[in-house]
Amino acid sequence: MKNISVIGSGTMGNGIAHVFAQNGYSVSLIDLKQDFLDKALATISKNLDRQVSKELISESDKEAALSKIVTYTDLAEGVKNADLVIEAATENMGIKLDLFRQLDSLTPPTAILASNTSSISITKIAAVTNRAEQVIGMHFMNPVPVMKLVEVIRGYATSDAVTNQIMELSKKLSKEPVEVNDYPGFVANRILMPMINEAIYTLYEGVAGINEIDTVMKLGMAHPMGPLQLADFIGLDVCLSILKVLHEGFGNPKYAPCPLLANMVEAGFKGVKSGEGFYKYTKGSKDLVLSPRFSK
Repeated sequence: MKNISVIGSGTMGNGIAHVFAQNGYSVSLIDLKQDFLDKALATISKNLDRQVSKELISESDKEAALSKIVTYTDLAEGVKNADLVIEAATENMGIKLDLFRQLDSLTPPTAILASNTSSISITKIAAVTNRAEQVIGMHFMNPVPVMKLVEVIRGYATSDAVTNQIMELSKKLSKEPVEVNDYPGFVANRILMPMINEAIYTLYEGVAGINEIDTVMKLGMAHPMGPLQLADFIGLDVCLSILKVLHEGFGNPKYAPCPLLANMVEAGFKGVKSGEGFYKYTKGSKDLVLSPRFSK
């Protein structure tokens, strides 16, 4: 594999492009607007600068990585020579199915089609293509350049050969791949999201406040950040979407999203991305400040 196409230049997409380019792969980064792509390149450059300042890479390594990334707003152009496509678009079933239908006809027949989805069925995605054995999940963790884990998700029809190829590729990126089967939430989110949801219920039912809940989990369970802060970081809309997938997929009421979470997303309070969730975020500040809605 030499040519990697990444669809979506947001937080996950630009992180995936960064990691592949830094490891010498040719990357086509694709999005709907050039403005999105320019912002992604600026983010990748800033993150590479951080690695240079920590003496993890050299300035020439940074320039070499950036030179490996070419941007496209035309999907067909961006994927026509791909050996591997990684879709990192919005976590929306309709969008993903439509993309994979297009990718099936636009990419070389030998190309592997991967999704960075955090919860949507790889089997369902693969079913809209004519190459289900070549469709797989590559669920990177955020921030991609830092986090070592890649969940490699096998759809019902994914071949052994493709799975082994993606496992080996992940290792070449200095990641730790873990092979999992295709059930709602896979492993990471099947375990993580109920914990976050329970933390929100704990707040909703008045058991304790935000600081108290997050402090218990940080100091008592040695988590690097509390579940409510983590929910803000992931995006409350993403958390809600994953919980809905779990709830629908298993039909089990234990996965039902907390009403407080649903209300916050409906009102536009999505965490870091919107500037406010359980905490309030000010650009340029690293201070953790409670949202005024919860500080009374």
